[in-house]
Amino acid sequence: MSRLYSVIAGTGSYLPETEVKNEEFLSRAFFGPDGKKYEKSNAEIIRKFAEITGIHERRYVAPGLNASDIAAAAAIDALDSSGIDRETLDYIIVAHNFGDVRADNRRSDFVPSLASRVKHKLRIANPHTVAYDLPFGCPGWLQGMIQANYYLRSGDASRVMVIGAETLSRVSDPHDRDSMIYADGAGATILQAMPSPEPIGILSHAARTDTLEHAYMLWMEKSYDPAYGSDNLFLKMNGHKLYEYALKTVPLVVRDSIMKAGLELGDIRKVLIHQANEKMDEAILKRLFELYGQKDVPAGIMPMTISWLGNSSVATLPTMLDLILKEKLEEHFLSSRDNIIFASVGAGMNINSIVYRVL
Repeated sequence: MSRLYSVIAGTGSYLPETEVKNEEFLSRAFFGPDGKKYEKSNAEIIRKFAEITGIHERRYVAPGLNASDIAAAAAIDALDSSGIDRETLDYIIVAHNFGDVRADNRRSDFVPSLASRVKHKLRIANPHTVAYDLPFGCPGWLQGMIQANYYLRSGDASRVMVIGAETLSRVSDPHDRDSMIYADGAGATILQAMPSPEPIGILSHAARTDTLEHAYMLWMEKSYDPAYGSDNLFLKMNGHKLYEYALKTVPLVVRDSIMKAGLELGDIRKVLIHQANEKMDEAILKRLFELYGQKDVPAGIMPMTISWLGNSSVATLPTMLDLILKEKLEEHFLSSRDNIIFASVGAGMNINSIVYRVL
């Protein structure tokens, strides 16, 4: 007997053209949370930063583009790759955290919603294509995939587009070392309902939100430079505590999603983790394997894009997926019936994970 499953019908991405290498931060003045300038040289700060995060360059959007613009570009790419008529989309879900932040006025603009802006830019006339935003921290795109799965499995929808887009370069404090982490980008995925007698597509998911003690590990605050001269708020992060939290909790959520799918860790071919910090992602993967009593992590199981794309928040996972499916990420590809994991952690604190079986 067949039942409905959610399968990926198309993917797209937008990678900004401006490449910003670590060396471009050599002239920055970096301050700590206490407002005091660091005594270490920028060369030493950048060297240590690259060693920990694995980031050597990142992408920034051009001055005339905003998050909704690059979200629409990724959406068009996904529509082109799928061959799907855009008028047949039942939902457009856009995950982001800061709305449109213009280069000349760095305040969040949410009205109308980014999803409505994307639908407008796509020139979709169908009033039954419902468009809405999803702010859920870095795991926003993955949470959109979870919501889309409910729509499709219930029969409420046949096709749902989920987009992750962010311009973190416009909300990062130029005088905070963490500004080197952040990047811009957009990725889009079209999920489609498909009947099948055997499990395919999204097999399971798990998620959690920890606010009692961890709600404010990412927050908004003024520049660390006392002489910055503006009351603009910038994204801030308690990196050390976030690392500890992620290492402790993300592997548990991933394991829950694997168990719900009725699989074992050995059944998983690829693990796609939100690209936030190379060492953190490697530690999370190692801890996951330790939960299953395994000391050795198979080579090549975890694709990485952070070294050249940085952390683009909600865009990292859909962008990486698009690169893999279009065979643009060296040494990584997916075959029919491969089981893969998506996992993300971010502001809130929110964590989620999906197990997906390739069609």
